[in-house]
Amino acid sequence: MYHRIRDLREDKDITQIQMAKILYCSQSIYSSYERGEANIPTQILIRLAQFHNTSTDYLLGLTDISTPYKRKKT
Repeated sequence: MYHRIRDLREDKDITQIQMAKILYCSQSIYSSYERGEANIPTQILIRLAQFHNTSTDYLLGLTDISTPYKRKKT
């Protein structure tokens, strides 16, 4: 999972500092997510999936399909 969030960030040419600001966390915390040294909280995982326009299943390595699911209408 951790290599996927790094690869997605690098594909957008975004630094860890920029990504941390988007997620409202510190760069050191975000870096620990990418290195697999810290578990990613659910809300951060959801924000990552929304930002990268993918599914949490893709980020978690449960699927290799990066296309997000259709959202439920509320």
